[in-house]
Amino acid sequence: MAWHQLTFAVTHDIADEFSDALLAHGALTVSIENFEVPGQPEFEVFGEPGHETDQLWPWCTLNVLLDLDHNAEALMAAVVDTLGLSEIPVYQVDIIHDQDWVRLTQSQFEPIKINNQVWIVPTWHTPPNIDAINIRIDPGQAFGTGGHPTTQLCLTTLLSELNSASDILDYGCGSGILAIAAAMMGAKSVTGIDIDEAAVNAARRNAELNNVSAHFFNSQDWKGNNLYDGVVANILAAPLKVLAPLLCSYVKPGGWLILSGLLAKQTEEMISIYNPWITLSQVGQQEEWVCLMGRKK
Repeated sequence: MAWHQLTFAVTHDIADEFSDALLAHGALTVSIENFEVPGQPEFEVFGEPGHETDQLWPWCTLNVLLDLDHNAEALMAAVVDTLGLSEIPVYQVDIIHDQDWVRLTQSQFEPIKINNQVWIVPTWHTPPNIDAINIRIDPGQAFGTGGHPTTQLCLTTLLSELNSASDILDYGCGSGILAIAAAMMGAKSVTGIDIDEAAVNAARRNAELNNVSAHFFNSQDWKGNNLYDGVVANILAAPLKVLAPLLCSYVKPGGWLILSGLLAKQTEEMISIYNPWITLSQVGQQEEWVCLMGRKK
């Protein structure tokens, strides 16, 4: 089976209307992505829980999927007429053939080198360095392939703080990368928590893949009353603000807290919020993302 894919750019003020009109006139799917203009700085669009945004990039790329028998030219003409626009945007038409979408998606994720001793290796790849610690990951439907800067920042900081006596809590564990890395590096006990059942299941499968002992729970079912030598939370700024007293309450006196999922411009505010319990400082930055860490008095 095959489909037509239409690709074109529109300004942000008509992107949503154009998308709705395309679907109304028979498009199968429409996705809106950033249209990157060479030489222009990256425009950040973020939506966090409790802080959703309708903001879009100044220019947007629309990717439209159609049945092969659906006339692209007629579709675009009908949409432009519906919206009352003066002209049809310049668009490209490609044929998308049926294929193994799982393998296509997997091919986008390569092994990631954290340092000379540690790699994150998707299960469909052969480890580049068999002598290294290779964290085998199949994210499934969960967030976390190891490619995001915040995961790498957290992992680098986590590995520098681990010792064999550590009890570790990974709050918002996703696919389990951080928790599994802690277990593989010799932490005494590791617990991962997430609100997403798909993430919990993926993390459990990944722990089995790596032959490590780690315990993963849905946050609704978890009875969190333990104290930990180290707590790591790689989520987003909005929930990290709300969770500040809770996360700090899980850290033993003298223990450490690692936070990421933060932009550099959010650093000072986050440090101020956590200061009543733990004094945080920036310990790393990749691109616009930062990692914070502090010890409990």
